[in-house]
Amino acid sequence: MDHQSNEARTTLTSSNQFELLLFRLGPVPGDSAHELYGINVFKVREILTMPTITPIVGASRCVMGAVNIRGQIIPVVDLPQLMGCEPTRGLNILLVTEFARTTQGFAVQDVDDIVRLDWNQVLPAEGAAGSALVTSIARIDGNTGDSRLAQVVDVEQVLRDVLPAHQPEAVAPEAATFQVPPGTRILAADDSGLARTMIQQALGDIGAECMMAKTGEEAWQMLVKLADEAKRNKTRLRDAVSMVLTDLEMPEVDGFTLTRRIRADERTRDIPVVIHSSLTGAANEAHVRNAGANGYVAKFQAAELAEAIRHAIGA
Repeated sequence: MDHQSNEARTTLTSSNQFELLLFRLGPVPGDSAHELYGINVFKVREILTMPTITPIVGASRCVMGAVNIRGQIIPVVDLPQLMGCEPTRGLNILLVTEFARTTQGFAVQDVDDIVRLDWNQVLPAEGAAGSALVTSIARIDGNTGDSRLAQVVDVEQVLRDVLPAHQPEAVAPEAATFQVPPGTRILAADDSGLARTMIQQALGDIGAECMMAKTGEEAWQMLVKLADEAKRNKTRLRDAVSMVLTDLEMPEVDGFTLTRRIRADERTRDIPVVIHSSLTGAANEAHVRNAGANGYVAKFQAAELAEAIRHAIGA
């Protein structure tokens, strides 16, 4: 599967849209339905017919082994087993994904489709009695009552649970060498529960108070409320929130759209914004600059995050 062109990616991110790869893992015990699952296309490097897998001694029960993809050895995660599904047609497809500067494979039963969605078609999974491994629910056929639903896999949590050695730590000794000015408050937005926990830990290590939002829309509403309070109190918004740290992929409103809203509103336009994302690469970093963000940091690189915060707030 080829990477999409920069032009196509720019078109999507400038209109609060993304593309979701839909796949099936088989039914859960006691239910014959083959539920739809999804992953952002930008995370998928290629889709392959399942190659030969070499078992790894001592691996997690959800790691099937490793495969050799053009000289690169990558681990393969048994996604149906992890999600509690039982494939009835075998594990036929390997999704090779690039995420947070790592490469890994996800074994799935079938690939269904690629659909283009607005982020407002995606709702947080919390409160929907969903799995901890699902970050959000996408309404595939639009915002209607009879729309098909797809569960968007929380890749961060999957890697943390199954491949802990494959995932960078949030805390690094270098991060402790920088401390933000006392009273610094950072508004952070991320839809992954694991990511929020790691962000709070990393910000705590540099002495920053953290206000947390689960979506870009929630972050924007929090910022508007703080701006209105500052206006009433005749104080600066910057005194209430020093900067915004935002993920890119979020339900309702994504990080690009949140950043553009902040830059377009006179109440918020001088608030520094740093993008904190697993969607790494030069193309995304170029889009970040176009959206008006002050910096771009790959998850989860604590030392780089501390440096980006130091630079953004001028400490």
